[in-house]
Amino acid sequence: MASNNSLNGGELSRYPYRVVLVQVLVSVFLCINLFLITTFFMEAFFYTSMRYILFAITLLSDSLFLSGTNVLLILNYFRLTMQMWLCLIIFIVSYLYVFVTPVTLTAMTLERYVAICMPLRHAELCTTRSALHCVLIIHCLSSVPCIVFVSIFFASAPLSFYKQHRVCSVEMLIFHRWQSHLRSAISEFYFLIMCIIIVFSYVQILKAAKAASGDNKKSTGKGLRTVVVHGFQLLLCLIQLWTPFIEAAVLQMNVMLYVYIRYFNYITFILAPRCLSPLVYGLRDKRFFNALKYYVLCGLYRKQSSG
Repeated sequence: MASNNSLNGGELSRYPYRVVLVQVLVSVFLCINLFLITTFFMEAFFYTSMRYILFAITLLSDSLFLSGTNVLLILNYFRLTMQMWLCLIIFIVSYLYVFVTPVTLTAMTLERYVAICMPLRHAELCTTRSALHCVLIIHCLSSVPCIVFVSIFFASAPLSFYKQHRVCSVEMLIFHRWQSHLRSAISEFYFLIMCIIIVFSYVQILKAAKAASGDNKKSTGKGLRTVVVHGFQLLLCLIQLWTPFIEAAVLQMNVMLYVYIRYFNYITFILAPRCLSPLVYGLRDKRFFNALKYYVLCGLYRKQSSG
């Protein structure tokens, strides 16, 4: 909904198995995130380390965003209406967390850049206090597009609109066509800046990897791969911004093709990018993965490994 990409329940009413598939994917995603978030809070090292704090923010952000859009999908599927003021609140929360994840990924990339290219200053710059300040800055930056959109909405919507009962969708909150164009322009500007930061960090870490040797080379190589995965996630998020234009063009040609493409876009560009974060840190990070196995297996893993 927040990105004009949420599936419309009316479109899927003839395809209930697709809704069921989305429920299965979202449920699996949320269960994995629950394990990861629990692991994060069970180890003091994780919630005092900047990289893991930012990782936890992406998990919470993705969980809130997918939970909100999934609830709206179910409400739309059953054609349940709500007052538009409540729809607006749901939109604000969803729209905020559309940006929190990519902005946090960018911050995580910068943290890896500092760790590899400025190792002597890493402990000074990436403290727990700095991480908390970074989280605040992330949410402030992510709220700017939302504030712009909501300000325009307040200036355009009559008071009677807030009490109307309708099926909640982002289209209900857009009164002028230029609102959509402005929203897309702001989003694309944000993602352009983030892509520049990702490319800059990649190039600098690549230089460090070429100059490194031994254990340092292995560390920089791992950091390089992490930046590549972050870049791929941002690419999927960027494509997500273009999908409404593609869908609008397809809708003019073939309604059935439009339904298929919109469903494909939801799975590929909404669900998929938010499933990569657990893979990047939950599975690729050895320390976090060992802790995760320990808690999932109720302590059996550590006993076996120590024996």
